[in-house]
Amino acid sequence: MQYKKLWAWLAVVFIGSFAVLLYFGGRIYQEKPPIPNQIVTDAGEVIYTKNDIQEGQNIWKRMGGQEVGSVWGHGAYVAPDWTADGLHRELVFILDKWAMEKYGTVYDKISEEQQLVLKFQLKKEIRTNTYDKAKDEIVVSATRAEAMNNVSDHYNKVFGDDPSLATYREQIALPANSIESLEDRRKIAAFFFWATWSTSTNREGMDITYTNNWPGEELIDNEPSHSLLIWSILSVILLLAAVGGMVWYYAALRGKENHEDEGVAPEKDPLLNIKSTPSMRATLKYFWVVAALIVVQVGLGIITAHYAVEGGSFYGIPIAEWFPYAVTRTWHQQLGIFWIATAWLATGLYIGPAISGYEPKYQRFGVNFLFVCLLIIVVGSMAGEWLAVKGYIGNLSHNFYFGHQGYEYIDLGRVWQIFLAVGLFLWFILIARAIWPAIQKKSEDRHMLGLFLIASVAIPIFYMPGLMWGQNTHMSIVSYWQWWVVHLWVEGFFEVFAAVVISFLFSRMGLIRTSTATSTVLFSTVIYLAGGIIGTFHHLYFAGTPEGVLAFGAVFSALEVVPLLLIGMEAYENLKLGRARVWVARYKWPIYFFVSVSFWNLLGAGIFGFLINPPIALYYMQGLNLTALHAHMALFGVYGMLGIGLLLFCLRGLTGTKPWKTKLLSFSFWALNIGLLTMGLLSLLPVGLLQTLASMEHGMWYARSTEFLHLGYMQKLIWMRVIGDTIFSVGVGGLVWFIIGLKTGKSYVTDTHSDTVHKNRQ
Repeated sequence: MQYKKLWAWLAVVFIGSFAVLLYFGGRIYQEKPPIPNQIVTDAGEVIYTKNDIQEGQNIWKRMGGQEVGSVWGHGAYVAPDWTADGLHRELVFILDKWAMEKYGTVYDKISEEQQLVLKFQLKKEIRTNTYDKAKDEIVVSATRAEAMNNVSDHYNKVFGDDPSLATYREQIALPANSIESLEDRRKIAAFFFWATWSTSTNREGMDITYTNNWPGEELIDNEPSHSLLIWSILSVILLLAAVGGMVWYYAALRGKENHEDEGVAPEKDPLLNIKSTPSMRATLKYFWVVAALIVVQVGLGIITAHYAVEGGSFYGIPIAEWFPYAVTRTWHQQLGIFWIATAWLATGLYIGPAISGYEPKYQRFGVNFLFVCLLIIVVGSMAGEWLAVKGYIGNLSHNFYFGHQGYEYIDLGRVWQIFLAVGLFLWFILIARAIWPAIQKKSEDRHMLGLFLIASVAIPIFYMPGLMWGQNTHMSIVSYWQWWVVHLWVEGFFEVFAAVVISFLFSRMGLIRTSTATSTVLFSTVIYLAGGIIGTFHHLYFAGTPEGVLAFGAVFSALEVVPLLLIGMEAYENLKLGRARVWVARYKWPIYFFVSVSFWNLLGAGIFGFLINPPIALYYMQGLNLTALHAHMALFGVYGMLGIGLLLFCLRGLTGTKPWKTKLLSFSFWALNIGLLTMGLLSLLPVGLLQTLASMEHGMWYARSTEFLHLGYMQKLIWMRVIGDTIFSVGVGGLVWFIIGLKTGKSYVTDTHSDTVHKNRQ
């Protein structure tokens, strides 16, 4: 296949996809739910102001934001979704008030005919858009104002220290006095009301709410819209068509390649000819840090998961006093990104000089300087988040810059974000200057190197959207840019970068021809990004976005699954390459981790990803444990396993020709994969499915409620996670102990003359 055609298709995908992404970004700016200057009663009494709502949003972020429950379905799973919860409480209050006034008893005790009358009245009261654009205010009735005050009083007790809600706070893993100021608690209630109003109020001139009728709430007929159903069906049809086309094309391509001479793997390891430079050796400490961060991240994950059954302590130890759920979940997610990214970044720094055989001046200094910056960012951002959640950063502006931004995966304060962005650009410069001499040679692999350079520069560039919002930016706008970072940065260009690195390593090892590796990577990049870029919208179905976002998100997120369905072929090819020559056994376990990446790409990203991708599915599943299932299987299963594989590959090069004792690596590999699978199948999957049924039958508020999650059988299923977590944790321990052994010498084969021992241990 001609490279020019593939490059042209890649350019078309880039330009076309980002044109759509930016166009609807503009639409979101124009059609987002309005934040009024004030919310008033029909008698003119001011209830909340715009400042109350915006400061309430900042107070919510300082408290932990999406790490304490969720808003519009995005966030943590132990505390309620505050929008679904607040909406249901408001509706029940109004219905009970009307029922008492008209029938002398609460709503649940009146007849079905009487309930229908009140529900019709309620829907008209709540779904009617009373935003006055000329006056820039939302007008509510006296009855609704009374309901708002009732809900506000409830949240005042929840975030305060009211003893009547002590058990409830324990169940949702929320410490008493999470928000100490009474005025701050009133303002967070203002923010929750506005977010709730957006979910229950029809867009002007339309019969759907600002959040496309999410969350499901039968009291006001919040149910899937017709367009949501239509686009869900079309997405499945398109998926089937695309799979058929992809299989046909891939079979034709592979059939053609089978007639071409792929060459024979070399007799000796070509990578042994690579001379380790000072900057390459300087990357070793990055991998030690990766090992340390994995241990801390997994430990925090264990604590965070345990809070779902014991919200104030860890097996009786009251650690929540110092490390509440909001802190441990923030750190758990952030360290996951940090250690995976560090492994990948260190790999880039390692292979740069290996590719070109050239060590630029001051390259080692740059690698060491970047390492120090990394440590400062990790420690500084984590300290700021802890100080914010614990209430030591009171000023909201100080919190925005140095504390907790409140958005998943990018919780770190703005100063730390800027520092990280600068560090990523510095990383790219270090890589580019190392491989530039190889690109100038215009050798056969220059196309691969060009793609590697593009993937590398995309990593700092696509972190920049995380800087596109300010302290008081509208939630819909923040969500738009947030998922640019999470989806395009973490799930998109890091994956392209990794694919290029793996293919390049295999080609340098002589296991595949450079031309084959280049065309395959270019083709897979085109296919993956064709669905992946616009597929970002599947995170935004219910974030106050227009219907066009739902349509494009449904269609293109379905296309994301297509290349993942052919992953089995990739796994087979990787496994076959691992057996090509005896010397390839040196790289057996890095290759096995690459094979596991293929498995998790299919299961975690593909099957479990598509499970929640269609709009009709996500309507009932957003914010439930099926989202956590996909997140764990895809983030650690794909990117984590890939990070470990790259780590081991680089360590194999850095530790010379000495053979490894790999029995511990073998144990770690199987324990990690079996533990992760067990965690998902025994706990996250059944809990998520039962929550989905509860969401469909009763509404999102119930699926996330303590009444449901603390039922006996639900708690047993949550406890079942301990089995998988334990196996997984032991696997992490084995991996780290092996890495430590590379430093102490205990991970090396001592009898280098025994070929039999060496072969068995490989």
